Amino acid sequence: MPTLFTKIVNGEIPCYKVAETEEFLAFLDINPNAIGHTLCIPKKETNKIFDLEKIEYGKLMEFSRQVAIALEKTVPCLRVGMSVIGLEVPHVHVHLIPLNSMDDARFTKKVALEKQEFEALAKAIQANL
Repeated sequence: MPTLFTKIVNGEIPCYKVAETEEFLAFLDINPNAIGHTLCIPKKETNKIFDLEKIEYGKLMEFSRQVAIALEKTVPCLRVGMSVIGLEVPHVHVHLIPLNSMDDARFTKKVALEKQEFEALAKAIQANL
């Protein structure tokens, strides 16, 4: 059965797209730790990050790096943190989280945004890619 992220890749579920290549997709997390919390995923469904082929792993990290640089230009923060946990959705995903405190990285505090705020934020990050 396809994962939630595969359904997003296939266009069955909408997302607030930030960046896309032939192999990867970045979109805003709809339950963000902080404003700008972005997920970077390979389009190919793979459960665990270390199951990726070495080259694919490297490409995902470079894609995530490019998105993180744009994110840091867009969202005021001390730095962009990266986390890979992978328990919620069995599809590799890199969390890029604008950090101003350690609480932003703990996945306990969430930020609520309206649809228009998500759309404007996604466009602003895209503009900085």
